[in-house]
Amino acid sequence: MARKLAVIGAGLMGSGIAQVSAQAGWDVVLRDVTDEALRRGTDGIKASYDKFVAKGKLTAEDAEAALGRLTATTDLDAAADADVVVEAVFEKLEVKHEIFRTLDKLVKDGAILASNTSAIPITKIAAVTERPERVVGTHFFSPVPMMQLCELVRGYKTSDETLATAREFAESTGKTCIVVNRDVAGFVTTRLISALVVEAAKLYESGVATAEDIDLACKLGFGHAMGPLATADLTGVDILLHATGNIYTESQDEKFAPPELMRRMVDAGDIGRKSGQGFYKH
Repeated sequence: MARKLAVIGAGLMGSGIAQVSAQAGWDVVLRDVTDEALRRGTDGIKASYDKFVAKGKLTAEDAEAALGRLTATTDLDAAADADVVVEAVFEKLEVKHEIFRTLDKLVKDGAILASNTSAIPITKIAAVTERPERVVGTHFFSPVPMMQLCELVRGYKTSDETLATAREFAESTGKTCIVVNRDVAGFVTTRLISALVVEAAKLYESGVATAEDIDLACKLGFGHAMGPLATADLTGVDILLHATGNIYTESQDEKFAPPELMRRMVDAGDIGRKSGQGFYKH
């Protein structure tokens, strides 16, 4: 398999995907719009490699070699010769459309265009390209170096070959894949966590139980590693509000209608760990 990867977006997800791919032997170009974003992304990758080296999970030589396979740039043209391109930018369809339109004209014929979206239908993203059969969802999980899952999403026109290439890429980075055969908004994982978070937030909002007790019920009763409200704080209440809103808009299914509490928390800036306050104080 060809081994040139371009990752568009150097945030938490994009830099994580770049990190595991460079470590797996891919030549990686990491692209973002500002030098500052790239610096944050590459600093995060270096710090993560250092942690793995300190824990004995990676040799210093392998970490150095992986960094040597990584190039950061603000130039989207750097993706032109990539075999696989993964878009990992903000969850807004217009932003993704702009990137995919440009990439479609830019990348070589055999390349596959993947999106790390967690909720937007792949068919909608692929619709602005001349190669919808070469567009696929590769939904990684945060933090990418630690989480084993990659959700592969088949758009309405995604070819078997594209899906197979996406699987090969994800598995080469050490991930285990599940396949979403029908391109519903939110796929499998975001639908499940959204339904759980929405219900948990409603129970909390209406005073049925405390956030701690709702999370404890899921941990001890269902064997979840983390409860839904703690997960919302980790992921970002704003991000989950956006995802559930996308699914609700697409499906008109009431169980995905975000409770008012989540909207007010986002209005107030209480969006979880990154702000110091969400369903919990951090």
